[in-house]
Amino acid sequence: MQRTRLNTLVEQVGRRFSQWVFNPWRRISLAVISLLFGNFFATAIAATAGQTAEVDIVIAAILVAMVELISWVHHRSRAQDQRTVLPEMLNSFKLGMVYGLFVEAFKLGS
Repeated sequence: MQRTRLNTLVEQVGRRFSQWVFNPWRRISLAVISLLFGNFFATAIAATAGQTAEVDIVIAAILVAMVELISWVHHRSRAQDQRTVLPEMLNSFKLGMVYGLFVEAFKLGS
């Protein structure tokens, strides 16, 4: 790849972000934010998909595929001993989404 200004800028921003995230408290805060965003996403999906009740099966299939893909990415990165933030954030998002869908199911069941 050529050493352009844009390429150098992107590399520097990525390097600074990885140094910023190296702090454990910042990593935990990003994980908590991802968890809460996953919970919000699940609530939003359940509310919008439940309005028309026409595409529930398609949305459920998409969510299951997304959960499996995130699990695959997370476990593959752990097997290769990569200490990156993205798989951890995606896994936190997935956990928040699954928790949010369970909460929505309990709300509908009561």
